[in-house]
Amino acid sequence: MTEHVPEIYTDYRERFPEVASAMDGLGAATQAAGPIDERTQRLVKLGLAIGGVAEGAVRSNARKALDAGVSPEELRHVAMLAIATCGLPTAIAGLQWIEEVLSARDTD
Repeated sequence: MTEHVPEIYTDYRERFPEVASAMDGLGAATQAAGPIDERTQRLVKLGLAIGGVAEGAVRSNARKALDAGVSPEELRHVAMLAIATCGLPTAIAGLQWIEEVLSARDTD
Protein backbone atom coordinates (compact mmCIF):
# COMPACT_ATOMS: atom_id res chain seq x y z
CA MET A 1 0.00 0.00 0.00
CA THR A 2 1.37 3.43 -0.87
CA GLU A 3 0.79 6.72 0.90
CA HIS A 4 -2.25 8.52 -0.42
CA VAL A 5 -2.41 12.21 -1.15
CA PRO A 6 -5.94 13.08 -2.29
CA GLU A 7 -6.23 14.07 -5.93
CA ILE A 8 -8.30 17.11 -4.99
CA TYR A 9 -5.35 18.39 -2.94
CA THR A 10 -2.85 17.99 -5.77
CA ASP A 11 -5.37 19.57 -8.16
CA TYR A 12 -5.83 22.51 -5.78
CA ARG A 13 -2.07 23.09 -5.65
CA GLU A 14 -1.83 22.99 -9.47
CA ARG A 15 -4.89 25.17 -10.12
CA PHE A 16 -4.25 27.74 -7.41
CA PRO A 17 -0.48 27.92 -6.90
CA GLU A 18 -0.62 31.42 -5.40
CA VAL A 19 -3.12 30.33 -2.77
CA ALA A 20 -1.15 27.16 -2.05
CA SER A 21 2.03 29.20 -1.69
CA ALA A 22 0.30 31.65 0.66
CA MET A 23 -0.99 28.76 2.78
CA ASP A 24 2.51 27.27 2.87
CA GLY A 25 3.82 30.61 4.08
CA LEU A 26 1.13 30.87 6.74
CA GLY A 27 2.01 27.38 7.94
CA ALA A 28 5.69 28.29 8.17
CA ALA A 29 4.89 31.51 10.02
CA THR A 30 2.68 29.77 12.58
CA GLN A 31 5.31 27.09 13.17
CA ALA A 32 7.93 29.77 13.82
CA ALA A 33 5.62 31.89 16.02
CA GLY A 34 6.53 30.20 19.28
CA PRO A 35 8.90 27.97 21.20
CA ILE A 36 7.30 24.57 20.55
CA ASP A 37 9.64 22.18 18.75
CA GLU A 38 8.61 20.53 15.47
CA ARG A 39 8.01 17.11 16.99
CA THR A 40 5.61 18.50 19.60
CA GLN A 41 3.92 20.70 16.99
CA ARG A 42 3.20 17.57 14.95
CA LEU A 43 1.58 15.86 17.94
CA VAL A 44 -0.54 18.94 18.69
CA LYS A 45 -1.63 19.25 15.07
CA LEU A 46 -2.52 15.56 14.97
CA GLY A 47 -4.67 15.98 18.08
CA LEU A 48 -6.42 18.98 16.56
CA ALA A 49 -7.05 17.07 13.34
CA ILE A 50 -8.52 14.11 15.23
CA GLY A 51 -10.74 16.44 17.25
CA GLY A 52 -11.92 18.07 14.05
CA VAL A 53 -12.63 14.66 12.49
CA ALA A 54 -10.57 15.83 9.53
CA GLU A 55 -9.46 12.64 7.81
CA GLY A 56 -7.04 14.25 5.38
CA ALA A 57 -5.45 16.33 8.11
CA VAL A 58 -5.10 13.30 10.40
CA ARG A 59 -3.37 11.35 7.64
CA SER A 60 -1.13 14.28 6.66
CA ASN A 61 -0.15 15.08 10.22
CA ALA A 62 0.47 11.42 11.04
CA ARG A 63 2.86 11.19 8.07
CA LYS A 64 4.60 14.43 9.01
CA ALA A 65 4.83 13.35 12.66
CA LEU A 66 6.53 10.10 11.63
CA ASP A 67 8.96 12.13 9.52
CA ALA A 68 9.67 14.28 12.60
CA GLY A 69 10.60 11.22 14.66
CA VAL A 70 7.32 10.51 16.41
CA SER A 71 6.84 6.80 17.06
CA PRO A 72 3.78 4.79 16.00
CA GLU A 73 2.90 4.26 19.66
CA GLU A 74 2.97 8.01 20.28
CA LEU A 75 0.59 8.54 17.33
CA ARG A 76 -1.75 5.94 18.78
CA HIS A 77 -1.53 7.60 22.20
CA VAL A 78 -2.73 10.88 20.70
CA ALA A 79 -5.84 9.06 19.44
CA MET A 80 -6.41 7.54 22.89
CA LEU A 81 -6.10 10.97 24.51
CA ALA A 82 -8.93 12.16 22.25
CA ILE A 83 -11.40 9.73 23.85
CA ALA A 84 -12.09 11.77 26.98
CA THR A 85 -12.24 15.11 25.18
CA CYS A 86 -13.76 14.30 21.80
CA GLY A 87 -15.56 11.01 22.38
CA LEU A 88 -14.88 7.41 21.50
CA PRO A 89 -16.20 7.48 17.90
CA THR A 90 -14.00 10.47 17.02
CA ALA A 91 -10.94 8.91 18.65
CA ILE A 92 -11.50 5.56 16.93
CA ALA A 93 -11.90 7.25 13.55
CA GLY A 94 -8.59 9.05 14.16
CA LEU A 95 -6.96 5.80 15.22
CA GLN A 96 -8.18 4.09 12.05
CA TRP A 97 -6.68 6.80 9.85
CA ILE A 98 -3.41 6.62 11.80
CA GLU A 99 -3.31 2.83 11.39
CA GLU A 100 -3.83 3.20 7.65
CA VAL A 101 -0.89 5.61 7.44
CA LEU A 102 1.24 3.19 9.45
CA SER A 103 0.21 0.29 7.21
CA ALA A 104 1.11 2.29 4.12
CA ARG A 105 4.55 2.83 5.58
CA ASP A 106 4.73 -0.75 6.81
CA THR A 107 5.44 0.66 10.27
CA ASP A 108 4.38 -1.09 13.44
